[in-house]
Amino acid sequence: MHLTQGPTFSAHRAAARPAARRVCVRTNVARVPQVNAAAVATKPNWEALAAEMELGSPLVIMDHALKTFGSDVAIAFSGAEDVALIEYAHLTGRPYRVFSLDTGRLNPETYRLFDAVEKHYKIRIEYTFPEAQEVMDLVRAKGLFSFYEDGHNECCRIRKVKPLRKQLKTLRAWITGQRKDQSPGTRTEVPVVQVDPVFEGVDGGPGSLIKYNPLSNITSVEVWNFLRVMNVPVNSLHSCGYISIGCEPCTRPVLPNQAEREGRWWWEDAAAKECGLHSGNIKKEDGTTEERKAERDLWPAGSTVATLSKEEVRALAEGKRGKGTLAVLYAPWCRFCQALEPSYEALASRLADSNVTVAKYQADIDREFCNDNLQLKTFPTIVYMPPDSKQVIKYPSERRDVDTLDMWVKTVAGK
Repeated sequence: MHLTQGPTFSAHRAAARPAARRVCVRTNVARVPQVNAAAVATKPNWEALAAEMELGSPLVIMDHALKTFGSDVAIAFSGAEDVALIEYAHLTGRPYRVFSLDTGRLNPETYRLFDAVEKHYKIRIEYTFPEAQEVMDLVRAKGLFSFYEDGHNECCRIRKVKPLRKQLKTLRAWITGQRKDQSPGTRTEVPVVQVDPVFEGVDGGPGSLIKYNPLSNITSVEVWNFLRVMNVPVNSLHSCGYISIGCEPCTRPVLPNQAEREGRWWWEDAAAKECGLHSGNIKKEDGTTEERKAERDLWPAGSTVATLSKEEVRALAEGKRGKGTLAVLYAPWCRFCQALEPSYEALASRLADSNVTVAKYQADIDREFCNDNLQLKTFPTIVYMPPDSKQVIKYPSERRDVDTLDMWVKTVAGK
């Protein structure tokens, strides 16, 4: 393991960047500061800490992560603009670790960036790889591009999720490049620090891994201003219209005004890029599952959004519609549904006097019917059901701000 010691944090508060980089590579792990035992022992209230640090700079948040967890925290580097994370870690002057998932399907430009980053910061990235037998079995059974036919989840599970899970089981915390502005409507609820809701850390069990998102509150423009000013290596694909960069077969450039993650898995339902139907199932240590419970329902009594009953939904599916109906199929525990709540409420207010009823239906308790009749695949799913018809038109985008939703409704339902 190689950990890099950069210049002191205080020195960088006096000067934005040193005239020359002074870097030493440490191979003696025993000399590296370990987890802040007092901080971990007290089990901080991470929600309260997230609120406290909400307005903190990425540098402050990064410093907190490295100070608190020492060598038990690592930066997840994808080979895109999250190189900013490595620069912030370098600026703290603390030792830091960087890991990356090599899926075997990355762009050549991404591999060249890995090499440039290692040379620039005098570090060694900890690469993780999928299990060769699993990849071979998948490719022999389904071919090299099966994800175009049956979705990306299986391939991603083998090439990305399982190696990531294995890597995270060696840590107590990790640092990601997630930002709130990356995917409007789905990533708008990204705290600067949180208990990881999906993965487990070295101690095992729920709550055993902490996740830092230092870039959460800054925009793409601010990230790129920082990268240019600091003159750090970047992926050459960015100059070709790529913004969010993943595996080569599953990434393409985006057009002006598209959300940056619309260039990923573009052939699929946009919402599938974030939240699957089984996101509400939490695996326990004994291998069983339990349904995640929501603290409250979404769009409660008094909301402008109408509530559909099971009988009303079945009547609408049969074509018994006197008026056009826009319905969100949701699960109250899904954080992406929760993020949609204010914009969908605003949409209902805008359309209150229109020819469209804006409604909700809790589909996680009626999944089979909604899968078969209302095109439900992931939460949230928004559909428009025209009057006097059995047609169901699915909203295709992950842009769920009120203006985009309003524009789409007018194109399918009229003014």
